[in-house]
Amino acid sequence: MSNSTTVDWSDLPPELLQTVATNLQTLSDYIRFRAVCKNWRGAASVTRRHLPREFPWLMLPLSRPFNRRGFFNPLTSNLHRLTLPEASNSRRRAGSSFGWLILIDESPSIFLINPLTRDKFTLPPLSSFPNVTNFDFYSIGREYTLRSPENNLYYCSLREMRDSFIKKVILSHNPNTEPDFSAFAILSRHENLAYCKNGHDSWQIVNEARSYSEDAIYFRGVFYAVDKFGSIAICDVVDGDSPIVKFINTGQQISGDMQYLVDAMGDLLLVSRYLDFEIDMERYFEVCKTVKFRVYKFEWNSQKWEGIDSLDDKVLFLGGNSSFSVVASDYKGCKGNRIYFTDDYSGANYDSIAGDYDVGVYNLADGSIESFPCYPRNSHWPIWITPSLC
Repeated sequence: MSNSTTVDWSDLPPELLQTVATNLQTLSDYIRFRAVCKNWRGAASVTRRHLPREFPWLMLPLSRPFNRRGFFNPLTSNLHRLTLPEASNSRRRAGSSFGWLILIDESPSIFLINPLTRDKFTLPPLSSFPNVTNFDFYSIGREYTLRSPENNLYYCSLREMRDSFIKKVILSHNPNTEPDFSAFAILSRHENLAYCKNGHDSWQIVNEARSYSEDAIYFRGVFYAVDKFGSIAICDVVDGDSPIVKFINTGQQISGDMQYLVDAMGDLLLVSRYLDFEIDMERYFEVCKTVKFRVYKFEWNSQKWEGIDSLDDKVLFLGGNSSFSVVASDYKGCKGNRIYFTDDYSGANYDSIAGDYDVGVYNLADGSIESFPCYPRNSHWPIWITPSLC
């Protein structure tokens, strides 16, 4: 009769676990290693400098069990499932920056979460915006009282504020590496901009830059915002009562249905997205689909946008996330001169829209579009995220 020996894998020597951890070759294996138990997690540093950079993931709608999220890597077609109950359907994604999701609850709370580590940071609540004059949780359907720029009062429900008050939130830095980060919000209803600093208890409106609400990024130490036609507002969020705001009026009429700003390895790009609108007569709703993109590079000498025909080795990621770029040659099998995009125009109507998401990759060389697997519009839209353990 043989004697069986039970091994307590959680009690392996720390130096052995550290050796194993430093020899893991992919972020997926590293995440699985850290998930085994407390001792294994302690042996695998959050700062994993030896691992190759991970290609951006597409966060998908909820799947069963409903506390898990799927994250799709379009380069490898791998699907990673992570436990993330914080990203339930009762919360709306209002952006992603530096690997962090920005979530808005039906209560006034707004917070950041890293899907891989589940670390959190809290931002000032919806009720702290200057144009919110009152919040009463017990006034059902009229919980928020707001004041318009024309000084008129109106009311919003919890759900309306969650879904339609903020279009997108952009971060200046990774919260874990720069605790003194700022958050910059594009507001939907009145096309305002707002900002806050980490640790502050309220948001501040950028009164000078109303209508610069197409997109915004953090670029060269300040926030850049763009209007429908390509003019730029530069907002330097400094300590004090109001930011320093400067404007670049390009004098151009950039066409397109949506505009995005991108920091492409130091170049400031404007990307125009063109949509095709059709009416589904059977179900009586408007169907939108991306048909092309045009890309412009900002020329600092002339203060104008100049059209470009190629991104060379660069790849852009557009949608509800903070727009960003990567270098194709950094990832095996990745092709440059591409634009990866998601549906970020459905807005608050996601519950009533049927069909599939407008998600894919656009080839700037020939204008072709490769669609990703279809995901039903039964939840908030998919969003790009750069996976990071810090």
